[in-house]
Order: sequence, then structure tokens, then C-alpha cells
Amino acid sequence: MVRPFLMRFLFCCCNISIISVILISVYKNDGISPLFGDQPRNILGGKEAGNEREMKTGRKHFYITISMTLAALIFLATYMMTTFYRNARKDVLAIGASTMAQEKEQAERYLYRALDIIQITSMEIEYLLQKDTAPDVILDFLENESNYYRDSVDRDFTGVYGWIRGEYLDGIGWVPDADYVPTERVWYTDAVKADGEPAMISPYLDAQTGNIMISISRLLHDKESVISLDISMDTLQRLMERTNLNGHGYGFIVDRDGFVVAHSDASEKGKEYGQEEDKKALVEKVAGSVGTSFDMELDGEKITVFSDTILNDWYVVMVVDNKGLYADISIIMVQSVCMCLVVFGTMVLFCFVEMNRTDRYMVKLQESREELKQLNDTIMQVLAKTIDAKDKYTRGHSVRVANYSREIARRMGKSGEEQEKIYRAALLHDVGKIRIPDGIINKPGRLTEEEYAFIKLHPVSGYHILKSFTKDQMIATGAKFHHERYDGKGYPSGLVGDNTPEHARIIGVADAYDAMASNRSYRKALPQEVIRDELLAGKGTQFDSRIVEVMINMMDEDLEYQMRQFDEQQKTVLAVDDEEISVEMLEHIFETQPIYRLLTAASGEQALKTLREECVDLVLLDLEMPGMNGLEVFKHIKELRGIPVVFMTATKDLATMEKAREMGVEDYITKPFMPQILLETVYGALNWEG
Repeated sequence: MVRPFLMRFLFCCCNISIISVILISVYKNDGISPLFGDQPRNILGGKEAGNEREMKTGRKHFYITISMTLAALIFLATYMMTTFYRNARKDVLAIGASTMAQEKEQAERYLYRALDIIQITSMEIEYLLQKDTAPDVILDFLENESNYYRDSVDRDFTGVYGWIRGEYLDGIGWVPDADYVPTERVWYTDAVKADGEPAMISPYLDAQTGNIMISISRLLHDKESVISLDISMDTLQRLMERTNLNGHGYGFIVDRDGFVVAHSDASEKGKEYGQEEDKKALVEKVAGSVGTSFDMELDGEKITVFSDTILNDWYVVMVVDNKGLYADISIIMVQSVCMCLVVFGTMVLFCFVEMNRTDRYMVKLQESREELKQLNDTIMQVLAKTIDAKDKYTRGHSVRVANYSREIARRMGKSGEEQEKIYRAALLHDVGKIRIPDGIINKPGRLTEEEYAFIKLHPVSGYHILKSFTKDQMIATGAKFHHERYDGKGYPSGLVGDNTPEHARIIGVADAYDAMASNRSYRKALPQEVIRDELLAGKGTQFDSRIVEVMINMMDEDLEYQMRQFDEQQKTVLAVDDEEISVEMLEHIFETQPIYRLLTAASGEQALKTLREECVDLVLLDLEMPGMNGLEVFKHIKELRGIPVVFMTATKDLATMEKAREMGVEDYITKPFMPQILLETVYGALNWEG
């Protein structure tokens, strides 16, 4: 409610202050500020009169600038504070209305429950009457229902009673005096008037208990018998005792005559506000403006009143003292103005002692540019990793292709800017694979013609994803044309020779090289000699000959074959679980995944022994195990070796998950787990750490 307007106000004030500093510096130095270069030479040759005139002009401009800036600041402060107060008040009123809606809902839910009870009880009594059940049996039923409602439903439902076939029966065992005539009582007469519909009797103050009571009655089908439920309003009293607006004000419930059913101040309940001079005006105004807030004076204080109806019979009201309600807002406004003046004064003072800041501004500007560039690079790196995550066999493919492409461009004499553009285009050349099903990308065997047709879609998909990514279309066209062939037999457009953009031809050679120098599910990276022969065989047909020659030169210099994928193809996963069925399920899931080798352990001790003997890449650790539990095992694993750990447990508790995360656990899987979720968690823990 407060923060958005406060931040906007301070932002505008700071902007005015900064502008004032620049203008002050300009005027102080006779139109040219040291912020933007050296002081100009005196056009009068340094004569004393000229210097004095310049100083006077500078002081004049300085004071004019301060005055204008201060005037703008006062105008802005007035406007922003007015807007802020108006919107803050609107928000306060909205919160008050929402509070009333909540109070209404809770009160009506409570009363509807009582209405439901009287409906159900009367139906059951009618059923007993149809069976000609004896009065003592019906009395036993009423006693049981009274006890049940009081003990199990709500302790405020004090008892069920009624006039049944000419006899008064009371579920709590109350015996009326001899002069007590049930058919003359309001609970009976109002029920008869309601003609079968539940009748809620006006609230009254019980003289013996001091509680506010109401009765809900219903006429049965014989048009003579009536069932009634007495209810204490203690629940509504507790509800009102908690009613306030941000700690201010009080609430109460009154009927249409002004009788106080419940009040935040318990001593007020049972009073007749409709007969009290000051409170009567309040009740009348509430009745005339239900659902809306209004201001008025009460006991000499300005108040804001919120209200709503309960079952169209009662009013729920909240009264808030305006002085307390808007005190926080006033304090914030004063603090904001003071803070703005402090900022302004500090900036004006600072301009006297800091006049030459060009270098600092330029350094900051350059740092901002570098940070923006690093942010862009990070985003592109993350996007490239996301693309590569689709293919579980070639980790880091996009980054390697980008590095090779940049080096080829450098060797071809491209400028540093061109090299960076080609690097970025190569980094995102496979973004279209997001649209290709995982089953095709990760298929271990040979692709069918239909599957290969899907693969051919990724350049077009990548182009449409990236064409709006940046104004530089090199990134989009690099993705679209990196699978074109020099002889025109490529895809998607079949471009011939130099019709394919040069950067796309560079990426195409780098992409083909890395495909051969990377691991696959069915083979390791090819030997360097084989790759060389393949590139030479594709000169002038698949590839641009000039680019191939550059790539061959890079390979010739790579005597230790460093330009290839070094990731181990198969990762070892240790599953620690004492439940045999869980282990069997894990073995069944991992047997279809050749890139993983699964080891198992039935206890923490066995797991630690395995870790000392085997090279393990990931641990799947059950939390609930006899002996050494999962948390203890995890602590030992951290001491033993830096291996990522994923907890497995049937406990679906957020607090446990948070505790595991704080301890440094990679992830958390709940049992029973889906195979796909398990495999994706394992892949993410192994490939996205750090």
C-alpha cells in the first residue's frame, strides 16, 4: 500500500537532485562544467575584471538553479504526497471493506451451521413422528442431539427443545415453571409465522449467565409441533474481540433495533445502541449505507465506519479512529519529505567539493556496460546449457561449437566485434532443438526417415525463436542455415555456395567437427585422423573449402587432441535404501539407461564402504533407515568426498525439504517417485551443479 508510492516519490526527488547538481556545476563554472572537460580559458586574457564578472555570473546562475530546483522539488513533493495520501486512504478503505467481508463470512458460516442443524434435527423428529414414536423416545433423542451438538459440533449450541404433539420436551432436562406456556413463547410464535422456514429469534441477554443468546426454531409438518435450538453468541464475541484494522479500532454486531450482539469490549454487549443518543445516529447511518464506508464524528472524535450485513438481519460494524488509522501514513509522509530535503541538501553541498567527476562517471558507465555484457553472456550461456540439456549424450556441445567458430573467425581475419557476433550465433545455433521430442534426440540407434525429418525442423524452429531476440539477425540466420551444404544439398533451404551466409558456413564446419569429436550413446569421440579425413572429404561439397582449411590448421596445432568432449559417458549412481522393493524399482528404472551405472547399498555403513572403494558421481540416499539415518550418512559423505546427494523419502514435509536444502543436498525426491522425475532429477544433479 505504502511502498510503491514512497519509492516513486524518492526516485523522482533523487532525479531532481541529480539534475540540480549538473545544472549547478554548469552555472557555477560559467556555462562549462569540469564534469565535461577542462575549464575554458578566459576570453579576456585573464584580466581581473573578466574573472570577477564570471564569478558574479556564476553565483547568479548558481542561486537561480538552486531556487528553480527547490521550487520543482516543493511542487513534486506536494503532488506526490497528495497522490500518495489519496491512494493510501483508498487502500485503507479497501482493506477495511475486505475485513468486513471476512467477518461477515465467518459470522454467516457460523449461523448457517446452526440453521443446518435445526433443519436436520426437525427432519429427524418428523421421521420419528411419522413412526408414532413415544414421547420418551423423542426426549432421549433430543438429549442425545443436545449433548452431541454441544460436545462435538460447537459448545455454544446449548440445547435442543420443542413443543411436540402438545408436550414440551427439553434436550438438556430443563423443567419449566407451571405458568410456562410454550405456545406463547416467541420461539414458538415466530416459528409458526415462518410456516416451515427456520426462524431466527431476536437476540437477548441471559440474566443468569450474562451471555447473549438467540434461538432458531422451525415449525414441523403437522403445523403444531416446533423444534428450537438455543445458541450462545460467545463465538461471535470472540470474533469481534479480534476485529480491528492494522491494530486500530473495534468491531461489534447489532441487530436492526440496535441491540449489541457482540462487541470487542465485552462490557458493551447486550446494550441497546438504538436507544442511546450518540450510538443511535451511528446505527441509523450504518443501516443506510451498508457495504460502504463513511466518516462521522462520535464522542467528539472523527471516525471511519465500515459495515456489512449478516443474513440480512444483523449488521457487523468496525469503527476506527482516524487519528490512529492515518497516523502511520502521516509519519511516512513527513519522513519522506525530510529525507528528500536531506538528499537535496547533501547533493547541493556535494557539488561544492566535487566538481571534477568526469572520469568517475565514465568508469561507472564502462562498468555498467561490462556488467550488461556479462549479463547478456550469462543469459546466453544458460540458454545454451538449456539447449544441450535436451541431449543427454553431448554435454557442452553449444559452448564448444561457439569457441571453435570464434577461433575460425579470428583466423579468417574477422574483427573482434565480428568474432563475438559469430560466437553468440554459434552458442545458440541449436536452440530449435527445444521443439524436437526428447525420444528422438536421445535415441541411441539410427533414426528413421520420419525421425530425421523431425531433426531437420530445428533450424527453422531456431530461426523463429531467435529472430526477435536481437536486432542483429546473425544469431537467427546462424541457427537457420548452419545445416546448409556448399553443394546445395543441405537443409532447410538448399542454398548453394556463398548464398549461405558466411557465419552460418563457419558454424556448420564447427558443428560438424564437434559432432564427430563428441561422445554418443553408441560410440566414443572419433579419432582425430578420422575427423580430418571426413572434413577433407567434404571440402567443396558439404563445406566451404576455405573454412575447412582453417579448421584443419586448428587440428594440426591440437597435437594432444584437446578439442573434443572429455565428459565420461557413463556416470555411476549409488542408491542407498534398506527397502528391497525400492531398490528393485530403481534397478528397473536404470537398466534402460546405459549412460548410468547403478550401485546399491542397504545401509549407511555399506554405502560409506562403497564410496571408499568406488568412484561414485551421485548418491541417492533414503532418509529413513534403521541404524545410521540419511542425515547422518550425508554428514559422513560430505566429510569423505564432495559428491552430490539427492534425498529419497516418503515424508512430504516442506520443512524437511528446506532443512535438506540448507544442508547442501542437491535435491529431494518423494516416494513413490515417477521414473521420469527420478531420471530428470539425476540428470540435473549431475549436469547443472554450480
